[in-house]
Amino acid sequence: MSVVSMPRGEVKWVGLDVAKDAIAVGVLDGVSEATPRLEKIAHDEVSIRRLVSRLGGPGRLRACYEAGPTGYELYRLLGSMGVDCEVIAPSLVPVAPGDKVKTDRRDARRLVRLFRAGELVTVRVPTREEEGCRDLSRLRAAAMVDRRRARQRLGSFLLRRHLVYRDGRAWTVKHRRWLRSLAFDDTGTQVTFAHLLASVEERELRVDAIDTDLARFFEAGLFVNEVARLGAYRGIAQLSALGLACEVCDWRRFPAPGKFMGFVGLVPSEYSTGASTSRYGITKSGNAHVRRILVEAAWAYRYPARVSPELARRHEGVAPDVIARAWNAQVRLCGRFRRLAARKDRRTIVATAVARELAGFVWAEMTA
Repeated sequence: MSVVSMPRGEVKWVGLDVAKDAIAVGVLDGVSEATPRLEKIAHDEVSIRRLVSRLGGPGRLRACYEAGPTGYELYRLLGSMGVDCEVIAPSLVPVAPGDKVKTDRRDARRLVRLFRAGELVTVRVPTREEEGCRDLSRLRAAAMVDRRRARQRLGSFLLRRHLVYRDGRAWTVKHRRWLRSLAFDDTGTQVTFAHLLASVEERELRVDAIDTDLARFFEAGLFVNEVARLGAYRGIAQLSALGLACEVCDWRRFPAPGKFMGFVGLVPSEYSTGASTSRYGITKSGNAHVRRILVEAAWAYRYPARVSPELARRHEGVAPDVIARAWNAQVRLCGRFRRLAARKDRRTIVATAVARELAGFVWAEMTA
């Protein structure tokens, strides 16, 4: 959004605490007013336009609100009216330890004060096309969770009847044939089993349908180049590459790899004061979707470095310098996984450490 520079004394600062049906508004004039003016309006376009007009027009306004379940449509509406609006990262809004009272009006008051003071961290607002691809990618992740839960529910049902499949891996063709061969004398048990099996199959079809829709983005759309380059790295298949691309979108907003690692919560948490230094596990803050993709990809590096047929297929049509960087990353990360696994008792810690370093490699690739 283009911002017209003007003296801070002529600016009106607006903090918006946005809910489904109402918006609490805090307004501060210039740089000297200490107490925000508070009001509450309905969350609809007519009320928002009336508010902007009442505050003296869009050119003087600097507005902000926290990212949340109401999305970015308010940002887009204010932007179309010429209002300079920013969306704030809610987890990074300073909160006093002794402040135990939360109301919409108090939130709007605190938000506008911190906004004028420059103490808030903004988030990047995606375009509608980027958001649509991101929503579909996240829907797939949710569908995968639903499928896993349905399978676990069916497995628990069978285990209670001491029916355990021991002839290979689960959910293969052979395993499904075994499932369909089961029959129960009791009517209630038979009907329950039929519903549980149908639930699994329905969720599997849903995942397959979403995969088909996502595959269209591999050949056309905003992220074709990103998917090809990220897919050259071991452990990052096309669906994972698309997930990374649509979650991050603009990789250059991170000036260094450490900033990107912090964005996905793969850096150690720390509590240090005076001469005492204490470090703990990773922060797990920021984008959980990207963190999950990177950790899942990191497990592929527990085996020796090689180019599998699937990886060779993904290398087709990719620039040689990208393939070279991906190979260097694979050699280093496979060696790092092996060395850390020899020292650590828990493989999950090793995978997390490799995922953090993989985050640095993909950041370097996408900013090269």
